[in-house]
Amino acid sequence: MKPEEVAFYLRNNPQFFDDYAEMLAEIRIPHPYDGRAISISERQIASLREKNGQLQQRLHELISIGENNDAIGEKMHRLTVALVSFNTLETMLQGLYDHLRDDFSISHAVIRLWFPYEISRKKPRLEFTPVSDAVRALIDNMRRPYCGSLLADEIKQWFGRDAKRLQSFSLIPLRRNQPIGLLAMGSPSLERFYPDMGTLYLERLGELIASTLARLTDYRIDLPAHESPQS
Repeated sequence: MKPEEVAFYLRNNPQFFDDYAEMLAEIRIPHPYDGRAISISERQIASLREKNGQLQQRLHELISIGENNDAIGEKMHRLTVALVSFNTLETMLQGLYDHLRDDFSISHAVIRLWFPYEISRKKPRLEFTPVSDAVRALIDNMRRPYCGSLLADEIKQWFGRDAKRLQSFSLIPLRRNQPIGLLAMGSPSLERFYPDMGTLYLERLGELIASTLARLTDYRIDLPAHESPQS
């Protein structure tokens, strides 16, 4: 009789050990760790302990994830409160950089905006530096934030001298029905922004920034993509 047949028979005849109860005390099987022979009941206990350990480990992982999400949620709340309080584009942009650095430990962040705004003529800012059509097309085609180690040379140059030591990046499109800009973040750690990481909070960050830009500028960036804004 094959082992599979024995297993099939015992699985389908649970009363077997009721009829031959003395066999439970006689059967010895290898211990899973030290090789000595143990009874079936001892083996079951060892198996249950192993499963319990795995469940405990998984529980600790879930608790850690929950605590991490709570911490990120609290930081997002503080950033939201700050963005609501800003009254000018200049203070909003500086405040955003400060929050990313101090609260999220992201010291390498740059923004590029490609909608016309009067401040770009009165007081030029790096955020309004023209970007290439290739970069704009890249952002147009992004459905969610990008995380990984690869980055277009043009975007990498935005980080200046620090670009050489940055190992991972996140690109967050800024949209109000149509793309209006990009938030790019970099980290010296390869594990900070990795391809399989969740992007929910990054998406919310992009939405918060775009909404604040809409509030602080007189440019109509809520128009559908096929309409042209009136100057």
